[in-house]
Amino acid sequence: MRESGILMPVSSLPGPYGIGCFGTEAETFVDFLAAAGQKIWQILPLSPTGYGDSPYQSCSAFAGNPYFIDLDALKAEGLLTAAQLKAESWGEDPLQVDYGTLYTSRYKILRAAYAAWRRQCEGLHGCAHYYPDAYYAFTLENESWLEDYALYMALKTANQMKSWTEWPRAYRMRDGHALAAFRAEHEEEIGFWKFLQYEFAIQWKKLKAYANAKGIQILGDIPIYVSADSVDAWVGGPLFELAADGSFARVAGCPPDYFSADGQLWGNPLYNWPYHRETGYAWWIERVRHALGIYDLLRIDHFRGFDTYWAIPAGSTTAKGGKWEIGPRMELFHALENALGKLPIIAEDLGDIVDSVRELLAESGFPGMKVLQFAFGGGDNEYLPHNHVRNSVVYPGTHDNTTLTAWWETGAAEKEKAMACAYLHLTPCHPTAKEVAAVKTDAARVALLRAALGSASARAIIPMADWLGLGEEGHLNTPGRLGGNWTWRAAEGFGTKKLAEKILGECEAVCRA
Repeated sequence: MRESGILMPVSSLPGPYGIGCFGTEAETFVDFLAAAGQKIWQILPLSPTGYGDSPYQSCSAFAGNPYFIDLDALKAEGLLTAAQLKAESWGEDPLQVDYGTLYTSRYKILRAAYAAWRRQCEGLHGCAHYYPDAYYAFTLENESWLEDYALYMALKTANQMKSWTEWPRAYRMRDGHALAAFRAEHEEEIGFWKFLQYEFAIQWKKLKAYANAKGIQILGDIPIYVSADSVDAWVGGPLFELAADGSFARVAGCPPDYFSADGQLWGNPLYNWPYHRETGYAWWIERVRHALGIYDLLRIDHFRGFDTYWAIPAGSTTAKGGKWEIGPRMELFHALENALGKLPIIAEDLGDIVDSVRELLAESGFPGMKVLQFAFGGGDNEYLPHNHVRNSVVYPGTHDNTTLTAWWETGAAEKEKAMACAYLHLTPCHPTAKEVAAVKTDAARVALLRAALGSASARAIIPMADWLGLGEEGHLNTPGRLGGNWTWRAAEGFGTKKLAEKILGECEAVCRA
């Protein structure tokens, strides 16, 4: 069955409170997807954003992002008032997320909601320590990660949000007496962070059920690595490669490639794969089990890292000095499938791909990714649509690519544009520079979208910014750039009936709807 979907981060949805959330606008977008004949809503990781506001550098591999909690839903629960919401600043530009302003305003208002919730709980039972049954059930079901996460965030708050590596030694080394004393003294703060995860889970479950009822599957995303400044790294110990002093010995990244001449120095701790093997990959099983409870389909970022991964000495300033190490390969995926059954995984297999990665992908049976912006460098490129295989997912570009409009106007080399023009029949074969220059940007964008939809790939995912014809303003992330990423938001009313009909027609023409 041929399907299509749209890549649209939750953060990029419009709304009155500075960032997209699980509220009315999200349900409206689901309605738009259904009207457009789409079957998949691809989102970015739902985990809390961390360093550089990136969802791929989160403080937790299991927690949800409190920014996505719908404040109007909290108002409907009687936890907030319209006056409270109106009194806060949510940023000046409705088309951009202002993370600095958001951090201040969101947590202030969420703390007010938590205080009101505690008063509600006490009023219902006349007891300061009464909580609803649903809350107790949630905390028990998620105890394996929630307790450590809430404690970690309370400690982080008490330590001016510094990295756990800068905390006092007793907290850094997880001294039992020190942590017990902290828990007793900061019970309310720990409760606040649990409350946020409870509200996140309730609201996301409702939104996902709404999408599923409309025939829309959620395609989620998990990064291969955890952040160095995360609860996972704080409690993980032997899960990661450690030096003699307990610091991380080497960190993750990738070598120079299409995206970056210096490579990418991510700085994430590397996994101690021998330990994971000894424990039957228990941590990974729990991580993927949790993710599959949130999403219907799962994209795993940097799939090649399970075959061979780029290990960079700690303290390096670029990724150039790293070296390749062998990963767990199929042993990990066999363990996952033995525990969880058939895995609805999509493998992000982009970048410096070698034969061993291709062999791992083939053995796993997971669909890989095909990106049209990589297709026109010359020769019989594997990303050209006629080379796509059914067991794959085609994209015009990913969140790391610019939009099709911006790519055509400033990103693509003249040689790439000439090849694309000939391949897409926008010009005669072997076009002159003048003939290429005469091609309108929007004509090229539409031709590229149609090439993606017409691909042999079973699934086609189009970024929402490409359907809207946006330029660089719709570019989500520039790898290697510090700041200014993950900020794009769509305008109110972007999902028009006319656009839905246009998308439906394009998909019907190539049997994707």
